[in-house]
Amino acid sequence: MKTLIKQCIFWMIILVGASTTLPLMANDGAEKMIVISGYIKDSESKRPLGSANITVPGTDIGTVTNAEGKFILKVPATYKDQMLEVSHIGYINSRLPLNTAKLSAITIWLTPYTNPLNEIIVYSNNPRQIVEEAIRKIPANYSDNSNMLTAFYRETMQKRNRYIGISEAVIDIYKTPYDNRHIEKDRVQVLKGRRLLSQKSSDTLSVKLAGGPYLSIFMDLIKNQNLFLNTNDLMFYEFWMEEPVSIDDRLQLVIGFKPRYEADIALLNGRLYIDRQQLAVSRAEFQLDMSNKGKAIETILIKKPIGLRFHPQEMSYVVTYKEKDGKSYLNYICNTIRFKCDWKRKLFSTGFNVNTEMVVTDRNAENVKPISNRDAFGMKQVFYDKVDNYWNEDFWADYNIIEPTESLENAAARLKKQNGASSK
Repeated sequence: MKTLIKQCIFWMIILVGASTTLPLMANDGAEKMIVISGYIKDSESKRPLGSANITVPGTDIGTVTNAEGKFILKVPATYKDQMLEVSHIGYINSRLPLNTAKLSAITIWLTPYTNPLNEIIVYSNNPRQIVEEAIRKIPANYSDNSNMLTAFYRETMQKRNRYIGISEAVIDIYKTPYDNRHIEKDRVQVLKGRRLLSQKSSDTLSVKLAGGPYLSIFMDLIKNQNLFLNTNDLMFYEFWMEEPVSIDDRLQLVIGFKPRYEADIALLNGRLYIDRQQLAVSRAEFQLDMSNKGKAIETILIKKPIGLRFHPQEMSYVVTYKEKDGKSYLNYICNTIRFKCDWKRKLFSTGFNVNTEMVVTDRNAENVKPISNRDAFGMKQVFYDKVDNYWNEDFWADYNIIEPTESLENAAARLKKQNGASSK
């Protein structure tokens, strides 16, 4: 069995050193844009809904809300007669006309989805059989053409509760057809990026972990058969049915899984959300099994300084797909790594959090050409040496992004001041 991370891109957390600057590619702003902004909230509890999808039906334009339920979406004015659609797992979709008078600082309320009694059925006493059928139907349920996805990527690093690094980029992701479940020809390219790093010497840490922009290729568990959804690997896991939920107003079968027994590598545990009608995987939530710390370290950690002790606590993922015209496409990836480090002869350890988010904001399937090897982000390249350190309010122009939370905005302001960065 091929393990989760061993074939993945590795990136270096390096909080010191120079960076090389990519050419900045921005939209020319010639096309007038409609800007929609506001919050998505639960209509009953009034709480904000993070990771809600905001899209324009009939297009591939979209984004997601941040942890505070806040969003901003930029749509070409040619779509002014279209609708804005909002969806979230477990809620009924909501729509709003784009020709509405007020489109800024709006609040959209989502109603929790309740399964009608006639939809609550015992679908199967063999959840593994459902997973096997979902695997068999991948060529029919997912794109059979090459696609170029444009995505917004953000990764943040925290030392205890303080941000010590923020990096963002707009990336292109070249995806080959899903009837071939191999990722060797898929590519990712950084189009435009920026970063802020702490300049405090006490924040310096150099370790090599799993992650980076290549997650958009490797963590596509539908395309990458070596990740988890391989019929031959299902024998390592135990499966069970959970309560169904709604995604995009469609009932989803929820199947939990965990390692059946201890293997020679760290396995996974989590749940799959499978569309009841099409048997397409809409969402996956999973984490690395931490019951054996030694195996977890082997999976997560690639390199560390001599004398540094590494203590993994969590490595988790959320991967989602969006359906359009009967085919599903990669939509969103979220990754969290929590660990502690200490040095020999020191009494106390320090906790670090690394969080990564990637959301597809546009897609093109017409006359798609592969990303060249020369332009592709390499599997062993360091992301912090591939992005520019320019930081100002208009940096993203007409690109769609994930809105930063208030805490992230405050952290960026502090790091910008610390770096002595000047707006241009």
